[in-house]
Amino acid sequence: MDREPIEPPADEGFDDMSLATLDTIRPPATRYPAGRPVSHVPAGARPGAPVPQIAAVTPPAGQPRADAPRIRAVPEGTEARGFALYVGIDAEKAEAAGTSLQGIVGEIKQLIARIAPDAESYASVALAPAGAGGRDVDVVRLALQDPAALAKQRQAQAPQPEEPKPGVVIDISRKRVQLDGDTAPLTYKEFELLQFLVLREGRTVDRHEIIAALWGEGDDDVPNERTIDVHVRRLRSKLGAFEDIVRTVRGAGYRFDRHADVTIRWASTPSPDVF
Repeated sequence: MDREPIEPPADEGFDDMSLATLDTIRPPATRYPAGRPVSHVPAGARPGAPVPQIAAVTPPAGQPRADAPRIRAVPEGTEARGFALYVGIDAEKAEAAGTSLQGIVGEIKQLIARIAPDAESYASVALAPAGAGGRDVDVVRLALQDPAALAKQRQAQAPQPEEPKPGVVIDISRKRVQLDGDTAPLTYKEFELLQFLVLREGRTVDRHEIIAALWGEGDDDVPNERTIDVHVRRLRSKLGAFEDIVRTVRGAGYRFDRHADVTIRWASTPSPDVF
């Protein structure tokens, strides 16, 4: 579905941002931010009606409030920098309610300005093809790339498990190899070696490059250029009749060659094995 582009703030440190749900916040009892009265709008109140003021309770300086809400979804090493509020309502429903999308946004911004004058806000309208259907709030969450909504959509659209097919299936996502429907007994390092070659399909990789990528300096039993042949030989023996997909290029190294009986199932996320 289409959506208006959202430009991120020009700042550093935004590569690892994510969203956490606020549904698990433990609500405060009756206290509000120290030193500032907060407006409470009763349900069903008309716009423009007098709004009662609730006096704030000010704790001693430097002492946190005992009933302050705690966001349980924030993992260690991160901090909450704001929140996303998804509002699902189309233009026709807003008009039927005697308002508009712009009017709703304006009211919310005014409320934020009263409660937290230092807060910054940004509103974005979610777009979808006319007549697409579905719940408005789900459309908004998907359009604005909410991680939980995207994960739910991927799960709903995930294909059903396939019947085992003859030949060799190299499943990158599950890190396993199937030979004519049976799982090959590859060790973790053997699968890493095969995956390393698969991700460089058609390119000859020398022994030194394999060792540098798959074995760190602090690892035990780091092979040399001669003993790497032993690892390749063990891998081939477990591939059985399909051992020729790992080929030796004399004097150069090794190469993965795919043929008609080979199927590769890729992971849904990019491999950390960057090349």
